[in-house]
Amino acid sequence: MQLWTSNQQLQNGNFTIQKVLGGGGFGITYSAIEKNTNNIVAIKTLNPIHQSKGDFEQQQVKFVQEAFRLVQCSHPHIVKVHEVINENGLWGMVMEYISGQDLAVYINQRGKLSEVEALKYINQVGTALEYIHQQGMLHRDVKPNNIVLRQSQQEAVLIDFGLAREFDLNKTGSMTNSMTEGYAPIEQYERRGKFGAYTDVYALAATLYTLLTGEAPLPSRFRITGIPLPSPNQRNPGISDKVNDGIIKGMGLEPHERTQTVREWLELVMPNQVKSFNQNESPKTPQFKPKTLLSVLPIPSLEFLAYLNPCPVEQNNTPKQIHTQKFEFEYAKINEKLEIVYYRGKAEVFIQDLGNGVTLEMVAIPGGNFIMGAPEDEEGSFDFERPQHKVSIQSFFIGKYQVTQEQYQVIMERNPSYFKGKKRPVERVSWDDAVEFCTKLSKLTGKEYRLPSEAEWEYACRAGTITPFHFGETITTELVNYNGNNTYDAAPQGIYRKQTTNIGSFPPNPFGLYDMHGNVWEWCLDDCHENYEGAPRDGSAWVNDNYFYKVLRGGSWYSIPEDCRSATTDKAGCYIGLRVVYVAS
Repeated sequence: MQLWTSNQQLQNGNFTIQKVLGGGGFGITYSAIEKNTNNIVAIKTLNPIHQSKGDFEQQQVKFVQEAFRLVQCSHPHIVKVHEVINENGLWGMVMEYISGQDLAVYINQRGKLSEVEALKYINQVGTALEYIHQQGMLHRDVKPNNIVLRQSQQEAVLIDFGLAREFDLNKTGSMTNSMTEGYAPIEQYERRGKFGAYTDVYALAATLYTLLTGEAPLPSRFRITGIPLPSPNQRNPGISDKVNDGIIKGMGLEPHERTQTVREWLELVMPNQVKSFNQNESPKTPQFKPKTLLSVLPIPSLEFLAYLNPCPVEQNNTPKQIHTQKFEFEYAKINEKLEIVYYRGKAEVFIQDLGNGVTLEMVAIPGGNFIMGAPEDEEGSFDFERPQHKVSIQSFFIGKYQVTQEQYQVIMERNPSYFKGKKRPVERVSWDDAVEFCTKLSKLTGKEYRLPSEAEWEYACRAGTITPFHFGETITTELVNYNGNNTYDAAPQGIYRKQTTNIGSFPPNPFGLYDMHGNVWEWCLDDCHENYEGAPRDGSAWVNDNYFYKVLRGGSWYSIPEDCRSATTDKAGCYIGLRVVYVAS
Protein backbone atom coordinates (compact mmCIF):
# COMPACT_ATOMS: atom_id res chain seq x y z
CA MET A 1 0.00 0.00 0.00
CA GLN A 2 1.59 3.27 -1.17
CA LEU A 3 1.57 6.67 0.53
CA TRP A 4 0.06 9.55 -1.39
CA THR A 5 2.32 11.93 -3.31
CA SER A 6 2.29 15.59 -4.39
CA ASN A 7 -0.20 16.37 -7.19
CA GLN A 8 -1.90 12.99 -6.76
CA GLN A 9 -5.65 13.20 -7.29
CA LEU A 10 -8.01 11.45 -4.88
CA GLN A 11 -11.68 10.55 -5.08
CA ASN A 12 -11.98 10.96 -8.86
CA GLY A 13 -10.28 14.34 -8.81
CA ASN A 14 -12.21 15.85 -5.89
CA PHE A 15 -8.95 16.41 -3.99
CA THR A 16 -5.43 17.17 -5.23
CA ILE A 17 -2.58 16.54 -2.79
CA GLN A 18 -0.25 19.54 -2.33
CA LYS A 19 2.36 18.47 0.21
CA VAL A 20 3.03 16.70 3.50
CA LEU A 21 2.22 18.96 6.45
CA GLY A 22 3.65 16.64 9.07
CA GLY A 23 3.63 13.15 10.45
CA GLY A 24 5.46 10.41 12.23
CA GLY A 25 5.15 6.74 13.00
CA PHE A 26 1.39 6.87 13.53
CA GLY A 27 0.07 9.02 10.74
CA ILE A 28 0.74 11.50 7.97
CA THR A 29 -1.14 14.74 7.29
CA TYR A 30 -1.31 16.30 3.83
CA SER A 31 -2.61 19.59 2.54
CA ALA A 32 -4.92 19.27 -0.46
CA ILE A 33 -7.13 21.40 -2.69
CA GLU A 34 -10.84 20.56 -2.73
CA LYS A 35 -12.02 20.81 -6.33
CA ASN A 36 -15.52 22.30 -5.97
CA THR A 37 -14.65 25.07 -3.49
CA ASN A 38 -10.95 25.52 -4.25
CA ASN A 39 -10.39 25.55 -0.47
CA ILE A 40 -7.33 24.07 1.19
CA VAL A 41 -8.13 21.08 3.40
CA ALA A 42 -5.98 18.78 5.49
CA ILE A 43 -6.19 15.02 4.94
CA LYS A 44 -4.84 12.70 7.60
CA THR A 45 -4.10 9.04 7.01
CA LEU A 46 -2.25 6.24 8.74
CA ASN A 47 1.32 5.39 7.80
CA PRO A 48 1.52 1.81 6.48
CA ILE A 49 5.32 1.78 6.28
CA HIS A 50 7.10 -0.80 8.45
CA GLN A 51 3.84 -2.40 9.62
CA SER A 52 2.56 -5.87 8.98
CA LYS A 53 -0.60 -6.13 6.89
CA GLY A 54 -2.63 -7.53 9.79
CA ASP A 55 -1.52 -4.87 12.26
CA PHE A 56 -2.14 -2.07 9.78
CA GLU A 57 -5.62 -3.32 8.90
CA GLN A 58 -6.54 -3.41 12.60
CA GLN A 59 -5.24 0.14 13.04
CA GLN A 60 -7.21 1.30 10.01
CA VAL A 61 -10.42 -0.10 11.46
CA LYS A 62 -9.89 1.90 14.67
CA PHE A 63 -8.77 4.96 12.74
CA VAL A 64 -11.94 4.98 10.62
CA GLN A 65 -14.21 4.39 13.59
CA GLU A 66 -12.68 7.38 15.37
CA ALA A 67 -12.97 9.43 12.18
CA PHE A 68 -16.68 8.62 11.92
CA ARG A 69 -17.19 9.87 15.44
CA LEU A 70 -15.21 13.05 14.78
CA VAL A 71 -17.28 13.76 11.65
CA GLN A 72 -20.24 14.18 13.97
CA CYS A 73 -18.44 16.59 16.32
CA SER A 74 -19.25 20.25 15.80
CA HIS A 75 -17.46 22.62 18.17
CA PRO A 76 -15.65 25.90 17.45
CA HIS A 77 -12.54 24.72 19.30
CA ILE A 78 -12.25 21.25 17.74
CA VAL A 79 -10.72 20.79 14.31
CA LYS A 80 -13.60 19.99 11.98
CA VAL A 81 -13.51 16.61 10.25
CA HIS A 82 -15.59 16.95 7.08
CA GLU A 83 -15.68 13.41 5.75
CA VAL A 84 -13.99 10.03 5.49
CA ILE A 85 -12.49 8.84 2.21
CA ASN A 86 -10.88 5.68 0.89
CA GLU A 87 -8.31 5.73 -1.90
CA ASN A 88 -7.02 2.33 -3.03
CA GLY A 89 -7.59 0.81 0.40
CA LEU A 90 -5.99 3.66 2.37
CA TRP A 91 -8.45 5.53 4.59
CA GLY A 92 -8.20 9.22 5.29
CA MET A 93 -10.13 11.91 7.11
CA VAL A 94 -10.65 15.22 5.38
CA MET A 95 -10.31 18.01 7.91
CA GLU A 96 -10.41 21.75 8.28
CA TYR A 97 -7.05 23.28 7.35
CA ILE A 98 -6.00 25.68 10.11
CA SER A 99 -3.51 28.38 9.22
CA GLY A 100 -1.72 29.27 12.44
CA GLN A 101 0.84 28.27 15.04
CA ASP A 102 0.50 25.59 17.66
CA LEU A 103 0.95 26.73 21.26
CA ALA A 104 4.32 25.00 21.58
CA VAL A 105 5.74 27.16 18.77
CA TYR A 106 3.85 30.20 20.06
CA ILE A 107 5.39 30.14 23.54
CA ASN A 108 8.79 29.15 22.16
CA GLN A 109 8.78 32.39 20.17
CA ARG A 110 7.10 34.67 22.72
CA GLY A 111 7.97 33.09 26.02
CA LYS A 112 5.55 32.17 28.78
CA LEU A 113 2.06 33.64 28.58
CA SER A 114 0.19 35.91 30.95
CA GLU A 115 -2.45 34.31 33.12
CA VAL A 116 -5.22 36.10 31.23
CA GLU A 117 -4.10 34.85 27.81
CA ALA A 118 -3.28 31.33 28.99
CA LEU A 119 -6.62 30.91 30.77
CA LYS A 120 -8.43 32.14 27.67
CA TYR A 121 -6.97 29.33 25.58
CA ILE A 122 -7.35 26.73 28.33
CA ASN A 123 -11.01 27.64 28.76
CA GLN A 124 -11.59 27.23 25.03
CA VAL A 125 -9.86 23.86 24.92
CA GLY A 126 -11.62 22.83 28.12
CA THR A 127 -15.05 23.37 26.56
CA ALA A 128 -13.88 21.29 23.58
CA LEU A 129 -12.87 18.45 25.92
CA GLU A 130 -16.19 18.67 27.74
CA TYR A 131 -17.91 18.29 24.40
CA ILE A 132 -15.97 15.22 23.27
CA HIS A 133 -16.42 13.63 26.70
CA GLN A 134 -20.18 14.02 26.20
CA GLN A 135 -19.75 12.11 22.93
CA GLY A 136 -18.14 9.23 24.85
CA MET A 137 -14.56 10.00 23.78
CA LEU A 138 -11.26 10.92 25.39
CA HIS A 139 -8.53 12.84 23.60
CA ARG A 140 -5.58 11.37 25.61
CA ASP A 141 -2.95 13.58 23.98
CA VAL A 142 -3.71 17.15 25.05
CA LYS A 143 -0.52 19.22 24.93
CA PRO A 144 0.63 22.57 23.49
CA ASN A 145 1.65 20.91 20.19
CA ASN A 146 -1.94 19.73 19.66
CA ILE A 147 -3.53 23.14 20.21
CA VAL A 148 -3.39 25.47 17.21
CA LEU A 149 -4.27 29.16 17.20
CA ARG A 150 -6.44 30.20 14.28
CA GLN A 151 -4.45 33.00 12.73
CA SER A 152 -7.40 35.30 12.08
CA GLN A 153 -9.20 34.95 15.42
CA GLN A 154 -6.45 33.89 17.84
CA GLU A 155 -8.74 31.11 18.99
CA ALA A 156 -7.43 27.81 20.30
CA VAL A 157 -8.37 24.70 18.34
CA LEU A 158 -7.79 21.17 19.60
CA ILE A 159 -6.28 18.96 16.90
CA ASP A 160 -4.73 15.50 16.41
CA PHE A 161 -7.17 12.93 17.70
CA GLY A 162 -4.81 10.10 16.78
CA LEU A 163 -5.03 8.62 20.27
CA ALA A 164 -8.70 9.40 20.78
CA ARG A 165 -10.82 6.47 21.88
CA GLU A 166 -14.27 5.71 23.18
CA PHE A 167 -14.18 5.00 26.89
CA ASP A 168 -16.19 3.14 29.48
CA LEU A 169 -15.60 4.10 33.09
CA ASN A 170 -16.53 0.59 34.17
CA LYS A 171 -13.72 -1.05 32.17
CA THR A 172 -9.96 -1.06 32.39
CA GLY A 173 -7.19 -1.82 29.97
CA SER A 174 -9.33 -1.17 26.91
CA MET A 175 -6.97 1.39 25.35
CA THR A 176 -3.44 1.38 24.04
CA ASN A 177 -1.16 3.21 26.43
CA SER A 178 0.48 5.72 24.11
CA MET A 179 1.43 8.97 25.77
CA THR A 180 3.46 12.18 25.67
CA GLU A 181 5.98 12.67 28.48
CA GLY A 182 5.02 15.44 30.88
CA TYR A 183 1.36 15.53 29.85
CA ALA A 184 0.35 11.90 30.36
CA PRO A 185 -1.06 10.86 33.77
CA ILE A 186 0.16 7.73 35.48
CA GLU A 187 -2.73 5.58 34.23
CA GLN A 188 -1.42 5.93 30.68
CA TYR A 189 1.79 4.19 31.72
CA GLU A 190 -0.02 1.32 33.42
CA ARG A 191 -0.96 -1.77 31.46
CA ARG A 192 -4.35 -2.01 33.14
CA GLY A 193 -4.84 1.71 33.63
CA LYS A 194 -8.39 2.91 34.16
CA PHE A 195 -9.21 5.89 31.96
CA GLY A 196 -11.80 8.60 32.38
CA ALA A 197 -12.43 12.30 31.92
CA TYR A 198 -9.83 12.88 34.65
CA THR A 199 -7.20 11.55 32.21
CA ASP A 200 -7.70 14.61 30.00
CA VAL A 201 -7.98 16.85 33.09
CA TYR A 202 -4.37 15.96 33.94
CA ALA A 203 -3.14 16.81 30.44
CA LEU A 204 -5.08 20.09 30.34
CA ALA A 205 -3.66 21.13 33.71
CA ALA A 206 -0.16 20.14 32.53
CA THR A 207 -0.66 22.25 29.40
CA LEU A 208 -1.55 25.27 31.53
CA TYR A 209 1.59 24.56 33.59
CA THR A 210 3.67 24.84 30.40
CA LEU A 211 1.91 27.95 29.09
CA LEU A 212 2.57 29.81 32.36
CA THR A 213 6.10 28.58 33.08
CA GLY A 214 7.51 27.96 29.63
CA GLU A 215 8.62 24.49 30.78
CA ALA A 216 7.09 21.04 30.49
CA PRO A 217 6.06 19.44 33.81
CA LEU A 218 7.94 16.56 35.44
CA PRO A 219 6.65 13.28 33.90
CA SER A 220 4.28 11.33 36.13
CA ARG A 221 6.43 8.19 35.80
CA PHE A 222 9.18 10.03 37.71
CA ARG A 223 6.74 11.40 40.26
CA ILE A 224 5.55 7.89 41.09
CA THR A 225 9.07 7.16 42.40
CA GLY A 226 8.71 9.93 44.97
CA ILE A 227 10.17 12.92 43.09
CA PRO A 228 7.80 15.84 43.79
CA LEU A 229 6.26 18.01 41.10
CA PRO A 230 7.77 21.53 41.27
CA SER A 231 4.85 23.88 41.82
CA PRO A 232 4.14 26.27 38.95
CA ASN A 233 4.79 29.39 41.05
CA GLN A 234 8.29 28.12 41.84
CA ARG A 235 9.05 28.62 38.15
CA ASN A 236 6.89 31.71 37.73
CA PRO A 237 6.22 33.68 40.93
CA GLY A 238 3.66 35.77 39.08
CA ILE A 239 1.15 32.91 39.00
CA SER A 240 -1.77 33.51 41.35
CA ASP A 241 -2.40 31.14 44.25
CA LYS A 242 -5.76 30.13 42.81
CA VAL A 243 -4.29 29.08 39.47
CA ASN A 244 -1.23 27.51 41.09
CA ASP A 245 -3.37 25.37 43.40
CA GLY A 246 -5.73 24.50 40.55
CA ILE A 247 -2.88 23.19 38.38
CA ILE A 248 -1.56 21.06 41.25
CA LYS A 249 -5.06 19.68 41.88
CA GLY A 250 -5.58 18.91 38.19
CA MET A 251 -2.22 17.13 38.08
CA GLY A 252 -2.94 14.91 41.05
CA LEU A 253 -0.80 11.81 40.63
CA GLU A 254 -3.65 9.35 41.14
CA PRO A 255 -7.01 9.76 39.36
CA HIS A 256 -8.97 10.14 42.60
CA GLU A 257 -6.75 13.09 43.60
CA ARG A 258 -7.91 15.16 40.62
CA THR A 259 -11.26 16.69 39.80
CA GLN A 260 -13.26 14.08 37.94
CA THR A 261 -14.51 16.34 35.13
CA VAL A 262 -13.08 19.18 33.09
CA ARG A 263 -15.94 21.44 34.15
CA GLU A 264 -15.08 20.99 37.84
CA TRP A 265 -11.44 21.78 37.16
CA LEU A 266 -12.19 24.89 35.09
CA GLU A 267 -14.47 26.20 37.83
CA LEU A 268 -11.66 25.60 40.31
CA VAL A 269 -9.07 27.50 38.27
CA MET A 270 -11.27 30.32 36.99
CA PRO A 271 -14.55 30.42 38.92
CA ASN A 272 -17.33 32.46 37.30
CA GLN A 273 -15.25 32.89 34.14
CA VAL A 274 -15.81 29.53 32.48
CA LYS A 275 -17.27 29.87 29.02
CA SER A 276 -20.08 27.44 28.29
CA PHE A 277 -20.41 26.04 24.79
CA ASN A 278 -23.63 26.77 22.96
CA GLN A 279 -24.63 23.64 21.04
CA ASN A 280 -25.96 25.84 18.23
CA GLU A 281 -22.64 27.64 17.82
CA SER A 282 -20.70 26.43 14.82
CA PRO A 283 -16.98 26.59 14.02
CA LYS A 284 -15.68 29.45 11.92
CA THR A 285 -14.50 27.27 9.08
CA PRO A 286 -14.76 27.50 5.29
CA GLN A 287 -17.92 26.14 3.74
CA PHE A 288 -17.36 22.55 2.67
CA LYS A 289 -19.82 20.04 1.30
CA PRO A 290 -18.84 16.40 1.79
CA LYS A 291 -19.33 14.05 -1.13
CA THR A 292 -19.90 10.75 0.62
CA LEU A 293 -22.63 9.36 2.81
CA LEU A 294 -19.93 8.23 5.24
CA SER A 295 -19.94 11.77 6.61
CA VAL A 296 -23.53 11.56 7.83
CA LEU A 297 -23.64 8.03 9.20
CA PRO A 298 -23.75 6.94 12.83
CA ILE A 299 -20.63 5.39 14.27
CA PRO A 300 -20.11 1.88 12.82
CA SER A 301 -18.87 -1.10 14.79
CA LEU A 302 -15.31 -2.32 14.42
CA GLU A 303 -16.57 -5.46 12.74
CA PHE A 304 -18.58 -3.46 10.22
CA LEU A 305 -15.57 -1.32 9.29
CA ALA A 306 -13.40 -4.40 8.98
CA TYR A 307 -15.74 -5.76 6.34
CA LEU A 308 -16.05 -2.37 4.63
CA ASN A 309 -12.36 -2.25 3.76
CA PRO A 310 -11.34 -2.36 0.95
CA CYS A 311 -14.81 -1.64 -0.48
CA PRO A 312 -15.24 2.14 -0.30
CA VAL A 313 -18.71 3.61 -0.28
CA GLU A 314 -19.75 4.83 -3.72
CA GLN A 315 -19.22 8.50 -4.47
CA ASN A 316 -22.13 10.79 -5.38
CA ASN A 317 -24.65 8.00 -4.97
CA THR A 318 -27.56 10.36 -4.39
CA PRO A 319 -28.95 11.52 -7.77
CA LYS A 320 -29.45 15.22 -8.34
CA GLN A 321 -33.22 14.90 -8.55
CA ILE A 322 -33.33 13.51 -5.00
CA HIS A 323 -33.19 16.26 -2.41
CA THR A 324 -31.96 14.81 0.88
CA GLN A 325 -31.72 16.43 4.26
CA LYS A 326 -29.84 15.47 7.39
CA PHE A 327 -31.60 14.38 10.54
CA GLU A 328 -30.27 13.61 13.99
CA PHE A 329 -31.48 10.93 16.35
CA GLU A 330 -30.56 9.00 19.48
CA TYR A 331 -30.05 5.27 19.13
CA ALA A 332 -29.74 2.87 22.05
CA LYS A 333 -27.43 0.08 23.17
CA ILE A 334 -27.76 -2.39 26.03
CA ASN A 335 -24.56 -2.92 27.99
CA GLU A 336 -23.45 -5.91 30.03
CA LYS A 337 -25.31 -4.58 33.09
CA LEU A 338 -28.53 -4.44 31.03
CA GLU A 339 -28.41 -0.65 31.21
CA ILE A 340 -29.70 1.29 28.21
CA VAL A 341 -27.12 3.76 26.91
CA TYR A 342 -27.98 6.34 24.26
CA TYR A 343 -25.74 7.66 21.49
CA ARG A 344 -26.23 10.43 18.97
CA GLY A 345 -26.40 9.61 15.28
CA LYS A 346 -26.94 11.37 11.97
CA ALA A 347 -28.29 10.18 8.65
CA GLU A 348 -29.78 11.52 5.43
CA VAL A 349 -33.39 11.22 4.37
CA PHE A 350 -35.57 12.27 1.47
CA ILE A 351 -39.27 12.87 1.97
CA GLN A 352 -41.72 11.56 -0.61
CA ASP A 353 -45.04 13.40 -0.86
CA LEU A 354 -47.93 10.93 -1.22
CA GLY A 355 -50.68 13.55 -1.31
CA ASN A 356 -53.44 14.38 1.19
CA GLY A 357 -50.78 15.63 3.62
CA VAL A 358 -49.19 12.19 3.90
CA THR A 359 -45.45 11.68 3.36
CA LEU A 360 -42.99 8.78 3.25
CA GLU A 361 -39.49 9.17 4.71
CA MET A 362 -36.67 7.23 3.02
CA VAL A 363 -33.28 6.92 4.74
CA ALA A 364 -29.99 6.66 2.83
CA ILE A 365 -28.07 3.46 3.55
CA PRO A 366 -24.41 3.30 2.38
CA GLY A 367 -23.00 0.42 0.38
CA GLY A 368 -20.61 -1.99 2.06
CA ASN A 369 -19.99 -5.59 3.05
CA PHE A 370 -21.39 -7.55 5.98
CA ILE A 371 -21.68 -11.09 7.31
CA MET A 372 -25.22 -12.36 6.84
CA GLY A 373 -26.83 -15.03 8.99
CA ALA A 374 -26.48 -16.28 12.55
CA PRO A 375 -23.45 -17.94 14.14
CA GLU A 376 -23.97 -21.45 15.47
CA ASP A 377 -23.79 -20.36 19.11
CA GLU A 378 -26.43 -17.62 18.81
CA GLU A 379 -29.27 -18.36 21.21
CA GLY A 380 -32.54 -19.24 19.45
CA SER A 381 -30.98 -19.53 15.99
CA PHE A 382 -31.65 -22.26 13.42
CA ASP A 383 -29.64 -24.06 10.76
CA PHE A 384 -31.63 -22.38 7.98
CA GLU A 385 -30.03 -19.09 9.11
CA ARG A 386 -26.66 -20.51 8.13
CA PRO A 387 -24.01 -20.79 6.81
CA GLN A 388 -22.91 -17.25 7.56
CA HIS A 389 -21.62 -15.64 4.40
CA LYS A 390 -20.15 -12.33 3.29
CA VAL A 391 -22.48 -10.17 1.17
CA SER A 392 -21.74 -6.98 -0.75
CA ILE A 393 -24.49 -4.37 -0.65
CA GLN A 394 -24.91 -1.38 -2.96
CA SER A 395 -26.21 1.87 -1.51
CA PHE A 396 -30.00 2.24 -1.33
CA PHE A 397 -32.82 4.05 0.45
CA ILE A 398 -35.20 2.26 2.81
CA GLY A 399 -38.25 3.36 4.75
CA LYS A 400 -37.42 5.07 8.03
CA TYR A 401 -40.53 3.40 9.42
CA GLN A 402 -42.76 0.48 8.58
CA VAL A 403 -45.48 1.55 6.13
CA THR A 404 -48.28 3.14 8.13
CA GLN A 405 -52.00 2.70 7.75
CA GLU A 406 -52.48 6.26 6.45
CA GLN A 407 -49.76 5.70 3.82
CA TYR A 408 -51.32 2.41 2.78
CA GLN A 409 -54.78 4.01 2.65
CA VAL A 410 -53.57 6.79 0.31
CA ILE A 411 -51.99 4.32 -2.12
CA MET A 412 -54.34 1.31 -1.91
CA GLU A 413 -57.58 3.04 -0.84
CA ARG A 414 -58.20 0.45 1.85
CA ASN A 415 -56.90 -0.50 5.29
CA PRO A 416 -56.85 -4.22 6.21
CA SER A 417 -55.34 -3.67 9.69
CA TYR A 418 -56.87 -5.21 12.80
CA PHE A 419 -55.38 -2.63 15.19
CA LYS A 420 -56.53 0.65 13.70
CA GLY A 421 -54.52 3.85 13.87
CA LYS A 422 -53.12 6.24 11.24
CA LYS A 423 -49.60 6.11 12.66
CA ARG A 424 -49.64 2.40 13.41
CA PRO A 425 -48.02 0.08 10.87
CA VAL A 426 -50.37 -1.48 8.37
CA GLU A 427 -50.78 -5.23 8.98
CA ARG A 428 -52.59 -8.26 7.62
CA VAL A 429 -51.00 -7.46 4.25
CA SER A 430 -50.40 -10.34 1.81
CA TRP A 431 -47.20 -10.52 -0.22
CA ASP A 432 -49.19 -9.82 -3.41
CA ASP A 433 -50.71 -6.74 -1.79
CA ALA A 434 -47.27 -5.58 -0.66
CA VAL A 435 -45.98 -5.86 -4.24
CA GLU A 436 -49.06 -4.07 -5.53
CA PHE A 437 -48.46 -1.27 -3.02
CA CYS A 438 -44.92 -0.83 -4.37
CA THR A 439 -46.20 -0.84 -7.97
CA LYS A 440 -48.82 1.83 -7.29
CA LEU A 441 -46.36 3.88 -5.22
CA SER A 442 -43.90 3.79 -8.12
CA LYS A 443 -46.56 4.90 -10.60
CA LEU A 444 -47.63 7.78 -8.34
CA THR A 445 -44.12 9.10 -7.68
CA GLY A 446 -42.21 8.22 -10.85
CA LYS A 447 -39.62 6.39 -8.74
CA GLU A 448 -39.16 2.64 -8.72
CA TYR A 449 -40.05 1.38 -5.24
CA ARG A 450 -39.93 -2.28 -4.25
CA LEU A 451 -39.66 -4.60 -1.27
CA PRO A 452 -36.14 -5.11 0.13
CA SER A 453 -34.15 -8.22 -0.61
CA GLU A 454 -33.52 -10.34 2.46
CA ALA A 455 -29.84 -9.34 2.42
CA GLU A 456 -30.68 -5.62 2.18
CA TRP A 457 -33.12 -5.98 5.07
CA GLU A 458 -30.61 -7.68 7.37
CA TYR A 459 -27.84 -5.25 6.42
CA ALA A 460 -30.13 -2.30 7.20
CA CYS A 461 -31.28 -3.90 10.45
CA ARG A 462 -27.80 -4.70 11.73
CA ALA A 463 -26.41 -1.25 10.89
CA GLY A 464 -22.88 -2.48 11.42
CA THR A 465 -23.57 -4.71 14.45
CA ILE A 466 -22.90 -8.44 14.76
CA THR A 467 -24.90 -9.08 17.93
CA PRO A 468 -28.29 -10.89 17.91
CA PHE A 469 -30.05 -7.51 17.97
CA HIS A 470 -28.82 -4.11 16.85
CA PHE A 471 -29.36 -3.02 20.46
CA GLY A 472 -26.83 -5.63 21.65
CA GLU A 473 -26.94 -9.12 23.09
CA THR A 474 -30.57 -8.87 24.12
CA ILE A 475 -33.68 -6.67 24.01
CA THR A 476 -36.19 -5.34 26.52
CA THR A 477 -39.74 -4.10 26.12
CA GLU A 478 -38.46 -0.56 26.73
CA LEU A 479 -36.84 -0.83 23.31
CA VAL A 480 -39.01 -3.23 21.29
CA ASN A 481 -42.68 -4.16 21.01
CA TYR A 482 -42.70 -7.97 21.43
CA ASN A 483 -44.15 -10.57 23.79
CA GLY A 484 -42.49 -9.45 27.03
CA ASN A 485 -43.63 -12.57 28.89
CA ASN A 486 -40.66 -14.26 27.23
CA THR A 487 -36.99 -13.42 27.78
CA TYR A 488 -33.72 -13.64 25.89
CA ASP A 489 -30.27 -14.06 27.43
CA ALA A 490 -30.17 -12.32 30.83
CA ALA A 491 -32.92 -9.77 30.20
CA PRO A 492 -35.91 -9.76 32.59
CA GLN A 493 -39.55 -10.18 31.64
CA GLY A 494 -41.31 -7.04 30.49
CA ILE A 495 -44.59 -5.76 29.10
CA TYR A 496 -46.74 -7.73 26.70
CA ARG A 497 -48.73 -5.01 24.94
CA LYS A 498 -50.80 -7.44 22.84
CA GLN A 499 -51.12 -4.94 19.99
CA THR A 500 -49.13 -2.81 17.58
CA THR A 501 -47.74 0.56 18.57
CA ASN A 502 -47.33 3.81 16.66
CA ILE A 503 -44.24 4.03 14.48
CA GLY A 504 -41.30 5.76 16.16
CA SER A 505 -42.39 4.73 19.67
CA PHE A 506 -39.02 3.07 20.34
CA PRO A 507 -35.40 4.09 19.65
CA PRO A 508 -33.99 3.54 16.14
CA ASN A 509 -30.92 1.58 15.12
CA PRO A 510 -27.58 3.26 14.28
CA PHE A 511 -28.78 3.88 10.70
CA GLY A 512 -31.81 5.81 12.01
CA LEU A 513 -34.37 3.08 11.19
CA TYR A 514 -37.25 2.35 13.55
CA ASP A 515 -38.93 -0.93 14.55
CA MET A 516 -36.49 -3.21 12.76
CA HIS A 517 -37.20 -5.55 15.68
CA GLY A 518 -40.83 -6.29 16.56
CA ASN A 519 -44.16 -4.49 16.03
CA VAL A 520 -45.08 -6.22 12.71
CA TRP A 521 -43.35 -8.73 10.46
CA GLU A 522 -42.03 -7.32 7.17
CA TRP A 523 -42.12 -8.88 3.70
CA CYS A 524 -38.98 -9.36 1.59
CA LEU A 525 -38.64 -10.17 -2.13
CA ASP A 526 -36.93 -13.54 -1.59
CA ASP A 527 -38.34 -17.05 -1.74
CA CYS A 528 -37.73 -19.21 1.34
CA HIS A 529 -34.88 -21.73 1.19
CA GLU A 530 -33.68 -24.53 3.44
CA ASN A 531 -30.43 -22.68 4.22
CA TYR A 532 -28.00 -20.18 2.70
CA GLU A 533 -26.03 -22.67 0.60
CA GLY A 534 -25.83 -21.05 -2.83
CA ALA A 535 -27.33 -17.74 -1.69
CA PRO A 536 -26.42 -14.64 -3.74
CA ARG A 537 -23.42 -12.66 -2.48
CA ASP A 538 -24.33 -9.39 -4.20
CA GLY A 539 -27.32 -8.40 -2.08
CA SER A 540 -29.89 -9.35 -4.72
CA ALA A 541 -33.09 -11.23 -3.94
CA TRP A 542 -32.88 -15.04 -4.07
CA VAL A 543 -35.84 -15.98 -6.23
CA ASN A 544 -36.33 -19.32 -7.99
CA ASP A 545 -40.09 -19.47 -8.54
CA ASN A 546 -40.84 -21.05 -5.16
CA TYR A 547 -43.82 -18.76 -4.98
CA PHE A 548 -45.65 -20.45 -2.12
CA TYR A 549 -43.43 -19.13 0.69
CA LYS A 550 -41.82 -15.70 0.82
CA VAL A 551 -39.37 -14.48 3.44
CA LEU A 552 -40.52 -12.57 6.53
CA ARG A 553 -38.21 -10.57 8.75
CA GLY A 554 -38.17 -8.70 12.07
CA GLY A 555 -40.76 -10.34 14.30
CA SER A 556 -43.87 -8.64 15.69
CA TRP A 557 -45.74 -7.59 18.81
CA TYR A 558 -46.73 -11.19 19.59
CA SER A 559 -43.31 -12.74 18.82
CA ILE A 560 -40.94 -14.19 21.36
CA PRO A 561 -37.61 -12.32 21.40
CA GLU A 562 -35.78 -15.10 19.49
CA ASP A 563 -38.03 -14.34 16.51
CA CYS A 564 -37.04 -10.67 16.55
CA ARG A 565 -33.29 -11.22 16.04
CA SER A 566 -31.46 -9.51 13.18
CA ALA A 567 -30.84 -12.88 11.51
CA THR A 568 -34.30 -14.38 12.05
CA THR A 569 -36.04 -15.47 8.86
CA ASP A 570 -39.52 -16.94 8.72
CA LYS A 571 -42.06 -18.01 6.12
CA ALA A 572 -45.35 -17.80 7.98
CA GLY A 573 -47.00 -15.39 10.33
CA CYS A 574 -49.86 -13.01 10.85
CA TYR A 575 -49.89 -9.27 11.42
CA ILE A 576 -47.49 -8.80 8.52
CA GLY A 577 -46.60 -5.38 7.13
CA LEU A 578 -43.89 -3.97 4.91
CA ARG A 579 -41.08 -1.47 4.50
CA VAL A 580 -40.13 -0.21 1.05
CA VAL A 581 -36.81 0.31 -0.76
CA TYR A 582 -35.77 2.78 -3.44
CA VAL A 583 -32.49 2.33 -5.33
CA ALA A 584 -31.16 5.52 -6.90
CA SER A 585 -30.23 5.05 -10.54
